[in-house]
Amino acid sequence: MTVIQFLIIVFALFAITRTVLQFKRGALSSLWLLFWILFWLVAGVVAALPQTADALARLVGVGRGADVVIYLSLVVIFYLIFRLYVKIEQVESEITRLVRKLSMDELDHHKK
Repeated sequence: MTVIQFLIIVFALFAITRTVLQFKRGALSSLWLLFWILFWLVAGVVAALPQTADALARLVGVGRGADVVIYLSLVVIFYLIFRLYVKIEQVESEITRLVRKLSMDELDHHKK
């Protein structure tokens, strides 16, 4: 086992424990808990057994296992960025709505 394989496996285990802790604190839904645990398990398996990435690469028609890992990582990253963008837009909209409501309530309170 190479140093990088060891480090990735250790980090994946660390990430799984942090994910479970965040779930217990109520910061993650069970769906996201499952997603992240599966993600880090796959990362650990691919680090420990690189031939799994090679098999997946052959299955989808990509030359090397490392390439398929990079492609899939980019897809996951862009999806998560999209989710964050949508969530930020929702939060900004909710803040705007609340500020307007508070302003109107305060205006009504001063009129009385």
